[in-house]
Amino acid sequence: MSVNDQKTPDLQEKLVQVNRVAKVVKGGRIFGFTALTVVGDGNGRVGFGRGKAREVPVAIQKAMESAKKNMINVALNGTTLQYPVSARHGASKVFMQPASDGTGIIAGGAMRAVLEVAGVQNVLAKCYGSTNPVNVVRATFEGLKDMTSPEAVAAKRGKTVEEISE
Repeated sequence: MSVNDQKTPDLQEKLVQVNRVAKVVKGGRIFGFTALTVVGDGNGRVGFGRGKAREVPVAIQKAMESAKKNMINVALNGTTLQYPVSARHGASKVFMQPASDGTGIIAGGAMRAVLEVAGVQNVLAKCYGSTNPVNVVRATFEGLKDMTSPEAVAAKRGKTVEEISE
């Protein structure tokens, strides 16, 4: 068990994509696999990782280890987001907005996996442009990473939350 596993034993892990790739050499093709995974504690910490190997299980294992090293904290407002946020990575554009209790996660594929393991339970989300899972996951991360809580904004400005919400 690694040091990361001891610190965060209750991580949820989701496999987003496994892709077969080929390297063409003189004697033919050499096949390999890439895996994209997301991990999170369901309470605002989330990470993603990619792994490459000749066999699928090894690629998934490498991706999980990479995801645990690449974790961020997300400022959630209970079970939803603080405010509407949009982000892009490459040709993928994502838009996420908070939703009332009971709405659930209305999002597609790769974005849904990230939001589920982050602990978001009510959100409306849409992906525009490219739906490449790697770019969608990265764009979702950019949006979640850039989101700040009202408490953090108030502290940065040297004011109270009531003063900035007027």
